[in-house]
Amino acid sequence: MQTVEITEAFADVDLGKLETSLRSPRTLLSAVLSAIAITASVVACAPLLSVVAMLVYRGGRRLSFEALTANPPAAFGTGGGFGNAIMGTLAMVGLAALLAVPCGILAASFLALIGPDTRLAGAVRFAAKVLTGLPSVLAGVFAYAVVVLSTGGFSAPAGGLALAVLMLPTILLTAEEAIRMVPARMKEAAIGMGVTETQLLLKVVLPTAMPGILTGAMLAVARAAGETAPLLFTALFSSYSLFDRGRLDLMKPTASLAVLIYNFSAMPFQNMVELAWAASLVLVVIVLGFNIAGQLLSRNRHRW
Repeated sequence: MQTVEITEAFADVDLGKLETSLRSPRTLLSAVLSAIAITASVVACAPLLSVVAMLVYRGGRRLSFEALTANPPAAFGTGGGFGNAIMGTLAMVGLAALLAVPCGILAASFLALIGPDTRLAGAVRFAAKVLTGLPSVLAGVFAYAVVVLSTGGFSAPAGGLALAVLMLPTILLTAEEAIRMVPARMKEAAIGMGVTETQLLLKVVLPTAMPGILTGAMLAVARAAGETAPLLFTALFSSYSLFDRGRLDLMKPTASLAVLIYNFSAMPFQNMVELAWAASLVLVVIVLGFNIAGQLLSRNRHRW
């Protein structure tokens, strides 16, 4: 009955008057602004696409199994690769994640669930937002003073600590937001069943918020993998692998892809310049992989 009344109400409407025309000032303005927005988007993507195309063209020609597995060559040598830099990058990013992810999740749990309105929570939030804009070189100076001067040498743990400082605010803020998005009815239902605060956090809140937490962790890892300045102060560089005679040795100068690119790109030897291009391509692929993983987790977190 209601459908019939609505149909009768619109029966006398002249559909011809509802047709838009480009002569209308409002329609013309909308079309012009849309064209400007599309053009600006294409122009903004052009530098990124050109960089990726150059990396694929210059780096893809030098990319090979030897380049991915071998150690860097001598100054006048040919061949070689950056396998030790890939291993060093993954080792230091892994150490940074081991430090930053648990600390960030615990701090976010306090900020979002345990003491959200305390003075300490406000101070921690302010510090985390300040750290998001911290120059990366200062994180390297901090790790240099804490680890390098204490141990007497450059090492992978020193680089991992510097990267962890850069990763921590991103993980903390995204984890706090993910925990806050957990529906209140789930928390109230768990409290009504008599669970403790610890059980509420471990068995209800964190599992529900885990996709959002993983998204922040992936984005933080992607940022840390491309950092150069902190590693110059902490891990320095090495032409050798972390494995010494079949034994993993982290307490020595460690190679990384970012520092290798920085060093080799300024060399007067063609072989090393080509390795720098190939290493740049590999680093972009690694960072892009972490970013895509973060976006997929973010897109599917509500469904999960």
